[in-house]
Amino acid sequence: MVSQKITVKNASGLHARPASELAKVCSQCKSDIAIVVGEKRINPKSILILMSAAIRCGTEILVECTGDSEKEDLEAVINAIDGGLGE
Repeated sequence: MVSQKITVKNASGLHARPASELAKVCSQCKSDIAIVVGEKRINPKSILILMSAAIRCGTEILVECTGDSEKEDLEAVINAIDGGLGE
């Protein structure tokens, strides 16, 4: 397992559009991916779960990847979040 912390910098957090983009990136990954927010552990491959987590701008999250391509998948997810998820 590999993991990395990152701060969400989208002005409105992970609302519909960025949640959709993040779910799209995560769904293309072969690894099992989890996002840890406080005590919540969520599956980022689901748009609805991402939106229901109510992740706001400035929230620090932990991205965890487990699997054969975990390093590449972690990099892809971190780059997507750091890039603003299409916003």
